[in-house]
Amino acid sequence: MNFKLDQQELLAFSKEEKVRKQSPSNIALIKYWGKKGNQIPANPSLSFTLSKSFTETEITYTPKKDDGTVSIHFLFEKTENHKFEHKIKIFLEKLIEYFPFLTKLHLKISSSNSFPHSAGIASSASSMSALALCLCEIEKKHYGTLQLEDDFLRKSSFIARLGSGSAARSVFPYAATWGEFVENPVSSDEYASPLTFDLHPVFRNYRDAILIVSNKAKKVSSTAGHGLMHQHPFAKARFEQAKNHLKLLLNVLKNGDVNTFIEIVENEALTLHALMMSSNPGYILMEPGTLQIIEKIRAYRERPGIKLCFTLDAGPNVHLLYSANDSDNVEKFIQKELLTYCENNLWIKDKIKSV
Repeated sequence: MNFKLDQQELLAFSKEEKVRKQSPSNIALIKYWGKKGNQIPANPSLSFTLSKSFTETEITYTPKKDDGTVSIHFLFEKTENHKFEHKIKIFLEKLIEYFPFLTKLHLKISSSNSFPHSAGIASSASSMSALALCLCEIEKKHYGTLQLEDDFLRKSSFIARLGSGSAARSVFPYAATWGEFVENPVSSDEYASPLTFDLHPVFRNYRDAILIVSNKAKKVSSTAGHGLMHQHPFAKARFEQAKNHLKLLLNVLKNGDVNTFIEIVENEALTLHALMMSSNPGYILMEPGTLQIIEKIRAYRERPGIKLCFTLDAGPNVHLLYSANDSDNVEKFIQKELLTYCENNLWIKDKIKSV
């Protein structure tokens, strides 16, 4: 699919107009860690799309003289944020070949999150995917392209990926993969894809309790962490492990094998942090509270009938995955035994996003 636009196809912009889109964050089950080229993953990944942790973005656009430059005014939570504005302007300048109308419009971009900015949730996936959806909506309206939903979502995912790799997966409900792998002939490194099968009912009602161990800025950015994989002594083995785990997890998501799901997802989380610790220089993003929560989860899981699963992003906070059928028991467990390890007793109750 060619994502570039022909200047001659442009329909006229004549007045102030608006688009608004909402897009959620996601939690990776199969992690991608390491990049090549322009935001290309070193290994394929898979994530659950969340529901309640989202970014809402509105773009008000008005015609301006086409002087070849991008003109924006950015508000985050109704407040000017010059650091974000500068970052987004640079990003949009890179997108002119895909959206030539960017030089013909002044964009007022207003963005807000459903979750506290200091909650320790990486918002790049939700924010960049929401922005990408808005831009594709403008193209759809004024070029007459992207009329098919598959085309619209694929280009949105492609554009989101250029801003934040994990954002590529956020445009799809339930679950999505990103990165080329042999088991899916339509998979791509350039955009994410929805699952090619129906998610097993046992996973469709999954909950994600996000336990905020710390809301402080990370000591090492994810971008720097990805960069350290270039010379990592375990990189080759890790990339093969991820491909094997993805193949296994796809079968699990079809057949509903919760025990194997737990085994793969938790191993992926711990592998991610092991890669950080064994980088050169090595670094540790887990905190004592992270380890305490993991041990509590493992002990609680020994009770019959309760299937808990933890995963981690590139930070200290713990995502606790569980069936909605177990919500009452699990949330009592969180309140009684886990909140003591959360900063200011903060946790976010989320779930998988359906269609």
